[in-house]
Amino acid sequence: MTTPEPPTEPVEDNEQPFMSHLLELRDRLLRMVLAVLVLFLVMSPFANSIFSLMAEPLSRNLPEGASLIAVEVIAPFLIPLKATLVLAIFLAMPYVLYQAWGFIAPGLYRHERRIALPLLVSSTFLFYAGAAFAYFVILPILSLFLTSTAPEGVAVTPDIGRYLDFEMMLFFAFGAAFEVPVATFVMVWMGMTTPEALAEKRPYVVVGAFVIGMLLTPPDIISQTLLAVPMWLLYELGIFVSRSFLARRAREAAPEETGEAPLSEAEMEAELDRIEEEEDKQSGH
Repeated sequence: MTTPEPPTEPVEDNEQPFMSHLLELRDRLLRMVLAVLVLFLVMSPFANSIFSLMAEPLSRNLPEGASLIAVEVIAPFLIPLKATLVLAIFLAMPYVLYQAWGFIAPGLYRHERRIALPLLVSSTFLFYAGAAFAYFVILPILSLFLTSTAPEGVAVTPDIGRYLDFEMMLFFAFGAAFEVPVATFVMVWMGMTTPEALAEKRPYVVVGAFVIGMLLTPPDIISQTLLAVPMWLLYELGIFVSRSFLARRAREAAPEETGEAPLSEAEMEAELDRIEEEEDKQSGH
């Protein structure tokens, strides 16, 4: 008499959700790439004009008779296309972030979505604001400073590839620097610090902002201040938003004249999750 083998649990039920998530991720990544590709193909006939627009802060401050040069043989063809691709990525970023949000949103609780979506929108706006600040304010000042301080007998003829790389570095640096309010809010939201602790570190932040301004801008006080002051103001904005958020959350979680002690942050999160689970069960019925 043979002993029956114990039934094995089917693995298809466990693998199916994972495969469906992978398929959804693939589809959303393809949409992101397709959006960038479509924008790139639409703008590629205007690649030279796009590069001229991106090089305008430098080219208008070059000495009379000077111009940008192309060191590499194929650079006059590739560099404008590279600038067009970078611009396509910048323009497609809201759609890319929308696809990323659509993938992660179902896994968040309702109160987490209420916070994550505004953070996503505000961080995108602040990054664009930082890049625009670098293009319209910092690059003209930097170009004027560099061209006016060249030694006598030195012809200022920057390479187009090096200039584009430097410009992209500035866009990324200033875009990241303008994310200060989002970073401070996230740290407070996750319980890593408090608005009061951030306010106490204000002197160090001001000094650090001027150090960053010294590293990313020309060595003059005007350009350093143009970066340091916005960073400090954005830091203050992050503290203000964090305080407002904590005050509103405390009002929502305050007991209604029951004499009970206020809930701690962990108890508050657990209570919100329990309420949402009950609402999901009721909606399922």
